[in-house]
Formats: sequence, C-alpha cells, structure tokens
Amino acid sequence: MKPIGILGGTFDPIHFGHLRLAEDLAEALGIDEVRILPTGTPPHRTPAHASAGDRLAMVRLAIAGNPRFVLDEHEIHKTTPCYMVDTLQALRSELGPDQPLVLFVGGDAFMGLDGWHQWQRLFDLAHLAVAHRPGFPPETWLDRIAPALMTQLLMRRSNEPADFAQQAAGRIWLQAVTQLDISSSSIRTRLQGGQSIRYLVPEAVHDYIQHHHLYR
Repeated sequence: MKPIGILGGTFDPIHFGHLRLAEDLAEALGIDEVRILPTGTPPHRTPAHASAGDRLAMVRLAIAGNPRFVLDEHEIHKTTPCYMVDTLQALRSELGPDQPLVLFVGGDAFMGLDGWHQWQRLFDLAHLAVAHRPGFPPETWLDRIAPALMTQLLMRRSNEPADFAQQAAGRIWLQAVTQLDISSSSIRTRLQGGQSIRYLVPEAVHDYIQHHHLYR
C-alpha cells in the first residue's frame, strides 16, 4: 500500500509554510494522499483565535485544487483536548493494521516529541517524517534532543523511502524542506497592525479572512 501522510495543526490560519512542508515531504516519500488535520482543542497551546468553523473553512479553501491534499475532520469538532496518539489510533482502526501512515512534523516539534502524550506509542501507530531547514543538517541540531528520543531516532531512522511503504509504522525520515519564514502568529500580528498578508496565505484564505474580519 502507498503511505498516507498526516499533517496536524491549529492552522490559525493555514499558510503557505504548512502547505509547502506537506508537499515536500509527500514528494520525497512518494505519498499521493496527505490528510490535513486541523485540531479542535490543542492540549499544549492557548485556544485558537479563530473558531473551529472558520479554521475548517480556511483549510478547505487552502487545499482546493490539490488532489493530494484531503481535509480530515477527526479532531476539529472535539471540545476536549486532542492528542495525536488518540487520533492516530482512530485512523488506524478505520484504515486497518497494514496501511502505512506517516505523521508529518516540523523539526521544532520533533525536538519536543518526548513531551507529547504517550509519545512512544506514536511509533506503533505511524512513521514520522521530520521536516528541517535546508542548510542545517540533522547533525547540527539533533544533539539537543532528549536521550530517550535520540535512542528512538537511532533505532528507527531510515533513508529508504521504500521502508515507509513496506511497513505500517515505526520508521523516522528526516528531510530538508523549502524554507518559508511564515508563521500563523506573525500573520495575526500583521493583521492586527493593519498590514498586508497577501502572498503569505492562499488568495482564497486571504479573501476569507478579510470578508469575515478575522484576527482584528
């Protein structure tokens, strides 16, 4: 089976940095389907600024026209904290034990993976694809991760894309991706200051934000 990619996030709002990361990782691993998974109630962050309905609408607009991206609503309607291990377990139950799943995460998120809820169970449920900045190879930043996470990395790292199709879960892929210095927080700050966010988000998302007066 071909792997299915999963990119979760608050997406408050979704922007080109999210989309390009997903595209780069999917291309590297030969993934034809990436589920874009907006979270409902993030456990480790303050509540989202935009409503679940607005964030869902913006994700839908952002991925329209890219057949690789699929909107996944497993988390967005939940009012209790959303833990990725629970979401992966739900997907695994639906898709079966043999379907390869690849969780996409940024390098910063991976550095703190050992603080996630039941983080070691993630490897039983999915592979991990870790995006990092070009020009900063893993050797320059991996020495800062926790020893327990380093142990998992050394045991599970693979440079063979075929491994991520032949096994359902358990491997780690490291990939330099196109660096776009965009963040949702900087977009919100620009909007609050009356500055343009054009070319930071898809045009349809830009128009939605303007029409609904979000982040003012």
